[in-house]
Amino acid sequence: MNTAFRSIPSVDAVLRSGTGAVLVERFGRVEATAAIRRQLDAQREAARKGEALADADGVAAAAMADLGASAMSSLRPVFNLTGTVLHTNLGRALLAEAAIEAAAGAMRNAVALEFNLDSGKRGERDDHLRRLICELTGAEDATLVNNNAAAVLLVLNTLAGNGGGAIVSRGELIEIGGAFRMPDIMARAGARLIEVGTTNRTHEKDYRGALAEEGVSLVLKVHTSNYRIEGFTKEVHAPELSQIAHEAGVPLVNDLGSGTLVDLAKWGLRREPTVREAVAEGADIVTFSGDKLLGGLQAGFIVGRKELIARINKNPMKRALRVDKLRLAALEATLKLYRDPDRLAEKLPTLRLLSRQREDITAQALALSPKVQSAVGSDFAVQVIDCASQIGSGALPLDTLPSAGLGFRPVSGSGSTLDRLAAALRALPVPVIGRIADGMLVLDLRCLEDAEAFLANLSRLRHGLA
Repeated sequence: MNTAFRSIPSVDAVLRSGTGAVLVERFGRVEATAAIRRQLDAQREAARKGEALADADGVAAAAMADLGASAMSSLRPVFNLTGTVLHTNLGRALLAEAAIEAAAGAMRNAVALEFNLDSGKRGERDDHLRRLICELTGAEDATLVNNNAAAVLLVLNTLAGNGGGAIVSRGELIEIGGAFRMPDIMARAGARLIEVGTTNRTHEKDYRGALAEEGVSLVLKVHTSNYRIEGFTKEVHAPELSQIAHEAGVPLVNDLGSGTLVDLAKWGLRREPTVREAVAEGADIVTFSGDKLLGGLQAGFIVGRKELIARINKNPMKRALRVDKLRLAALEATLKLYRDPDRLAEKLPTLRLLSRQREDITAQALALSPKVQSAVGSDFAVQVIDCASQIGSGALPLDTLPSAGLGFRPVSGSGSTLDRLAAALRALPVPVIGRIADGMLVLDLRCLEDAEAFLANLSRLRHGLA
């Protein structure tokens, strides 16, 4: 054993080896030395067990592999083949090329973020988007914060933050992912929740009765985008609710959640209320997201009456929730695409993916199937299957999009065999994320646009399954 320990190279010997020199050049002497020490500790443990030991170059190579793995970003690109287009856990909307270029430009250069180039004096960062948002929504004024949850919080805190009453139907007391529950948000905002109606039926008289109470500050309507109540139901629609609120002298706030600037039915999707419609129906404030159906970066838009937006902008909380230059640049470029609705699906990835036809996706699956079968080998049978994609991010949860994909069934074995395949796909240089359902691993191809890159990536799979 003493002989084995004596054969372990010193730190200096590893650093002076050919591979050690490359290691230092790539990662720097401090990191290289620390990694070498970790590998030498492992060598000593191997010596105690009587295992084979590495020479100086071998230790340096192991250290390089260690540092290479740790240097890899944890925020890695993946192939989203889950069938959920706006997958919250996979980053939601893909940005348009125009948005990427705009954000990159803002990264590389100083920009007139809060500087008025005409007057030479300080400006407002909201000015970059205000006119554009108002043009697209028909609102008097607009502002934005870092997400829609923040938008709702800021609006409630501004308009009802000192214990003011906020009336909302029990059927609209939503909960979305990440612990966003409307009653809790109201409490954090300092508003007093006033529930009206029942889970499935709320009438005009319910709102009128609540508005007769003292200290009511606003009426809140929430678009229940991530669930649907059907059957024996009743709701008061925004135009009627606006009239009721205004008769009582309080504003109507309409939280659209996902929000969309265009009628999605034009592209074969189920119709969702647009922001322009919400404004036209009499809402004094409308809030909606930037990274869901809109197809941009994470942001929360607040549009509506000028005097209310001015109050919101004066709230000290606004600064804590503001967006940076990168998001402003990308959002401006994204919103400008909406000025050309005829080419919107061509330029906006979210809409392009949502509007892909099953026939197109099936043709892609048929072309890929034999090549994918070759990549996974004889342990799995690959077949072209029909799929049902989802929009995701809480939008239209009961609606699915006809799609197609590849299904993998183990020739022998059980669910653990599928788990092994799923793990091997996730371990690829660009992880492939699918889902296991009905005894097979499913790769829904709706979001696969670069088939060549997918196949090149998949060529590494056999090593992962070995």
